[in-house]
Amino acid sequence: MATSLSSVFLSEDQFTCSICLDVFSNPVSTPCGHSFCQACISSYWDGGRGGGSPASYQCPICKESFCKRPELHINRTLKEITEQFKQMTSAGMNGGEEQNCHPHRHPSPTSSPPRPGEMPGSVLAEMMTRFQRLPNKGPSHPTLLHPDDPLSQSPGHMQPHTNGPHDPPPPYSPPRRFTLSGPADSCPSLPLCPVHLRGLEFFCRTDQSCVCSVCVETADHRGHNVIPAKREWNIKKSQLGITEVELKDLISDREAKLQQIHNQIHNIKVAAGQQTEGTVCAFSKLISSVERCQAQALEVIEVCHRAAEHRAQSLLRELEEEIQELRKRSNTLSQLTQCEDYILFLNTFPTLSSPLQTKDWSKASVESELSSGLVLRTVNQMILRFEEELRRLPEICQRSPQEPSGSRTNTKVRRVQEYADAITLDRLTAHPRLIVSVDAMQVFCGDGHQTLPDNPERFDRVVCVLAQQGFSSGRHYWEVDVGGKTDWDLGVASRSVNRKGKITVSPAHGYWFLSLRDRTEYSFRTKPSTSLELDLRPTRIGIYVDYDKGLLSFYNVEARVLIYTFTDSFTDVIHPFFSPCTNKSGRNKAPLIICPVAPQNEAE
Repeated sequence: MATSLSSVFLSEDQFTCSICLDVFSNPVSTPCGHSFCQACISSYWDGGRGGGSPASYQCPICKESFCKRPELHINRTLKEITEQFKQMTSAGMNGGEEQNCHPHRHPSPTSSPPRPGEMPGSVLAEMMTRFQRLPNKGPSHPTLLHPDDPLSQSPGHMQPHTNGPHDPPPPYSPPRRFTLSGPADSCPSLPLCPVHLRGLEFFCRTDQSCVCSVCVETADHRGHNVIPAKREWNIKKSQLGITEVELKDLISDREAKLQQIHNQIHNIKVAAGQQTEGTVCAFSKLISSVERCQAQALEVIEVCHRAAEHRAQSLLRELEEEIQELRKRSNTLSQLTQCEDYILFLNTFPTLSSPLQTKDWSKASVESELSSGLVLRTVNQMILRFEEELRRLPEICQRSPQEPSGSRTNTKVRRVQEYADAITLDRLTAHPRLIVSVDAMQVFCGDGHQTLPDNPERFDRVVCVLAQQGFSSGRHYWEVDVGGKTDWDLGVASRSVNRKGKITVSPAHGYWFLSLRDRTEYSFRTKPSTSLELDLRPTRIGIYVDYDKGLLSFYNVEARVLIYTFTDSFTDVIHPFFSPCTNKSGRNKAPLIICPVAPQNEAE
């Protein structure tokens, strides 16, 4: 069978796997008809170079894609032919060993001539020599493939023996090419070497150039890493194929990401349209509601006006009628005094001398709520509150998704509000620049120092004030309005803190408070300060103290969220601490206002 098939085994490419570029080992065939080593194609697909996804597996040669990974079975016929080819090359190597050692010696005349159609033993020996010599090109090229080629690491193939690290690379002896008629120096279709006029059938990896068989033996290329040009061509094509697949995968991934971003932009655009439409609709309803409220307020004013006018007209009529009666009596009395008939006078006198029934008009008046300006004041107060809510609207809309969920936080805020205390400021501790209101519920920084006694309790350098109330146990809560300020400090301080001269503010020195600077910089005054990032600027701060647990918490009351909690150990009586900071030429002149605590409704 070997003799009959030898004529078709004249090309080594028919036995070469296009992935490892070595003779087939357990060959398998893909549905597109190409054959590979079973281990090579499996490793190629497992490594993601054949498509990278379960929906696409490609042939390394023709790039045909298979939606489902093909079930590959060993091609028994091809395996049998490959094994016979290996046996023939082994037999040829044994029979042609002496001839290989003496390549210029002519065959012995006693050797039997080859039969028609049978491959000469020297050809088999030459082909086997090529399979054995090509891997050993020096220490840096131990395999048939380039060291950087990922295919050189394919499993299922043994690495050929390499030279030692100090062994010089063996000189490459270019094999002679054979045809059916005998040896030939080069293929006539190859480009010719401009120096030796031989076919450029080899590739020098050292100089990265194509050379002929004579160039290999010259001093310019002796000892270089030389490989058949066709084999190098196949290797480079395999590398390009792998690179092409990887580039296609990268392009596919980025096209998918591109489409995803386009879809997100479209969804955002749709959402923006819906939000815009809903917002315009809501504000339209709000405007209608405001106009309706305006009409109702004007109607109330008109009703009050009409009622006052009606009452005034009624009083005017009564007064005019009474004035007419009095004038009539006056005229009658005037005529009677001039009467000469004493009998008529005496008969009429009792009637005219009796007191006239009149009304007491001393307390009569026309009053209305309009005169006191109550309606206008109420409207102005509502507008101010409404404008404040509108100013907070952009901040609320930009709030992070986690923040508004706060049902748990809302419950916590409502719970701490149950421990609300009545807090008032202690004027005896206030810095001379601080102005405390009459009710001791507000404090702001004035433009200059006041003439005040320098008692031991008073702060003389830090513009701050303590509350009259002190705590040595239990839970306590209070709220402070800070809406109009750019800078402030709020918290608690020990009764025994130093109040004169320069003060170091930290928990270790008896001060625990939250600070705002320049409208945006929030921090808790530890050593060093603990910076806080707040997405929503609070206008009212809630302060909660659990003395026994050493717990101090700050809340954004309007947003009903926790700002910060600090845990420490309180050993002295602590007082609420307030610092409106300096007024900064009027920019920070707004007061700190202690507010009455109004617990939120559970239904909110």
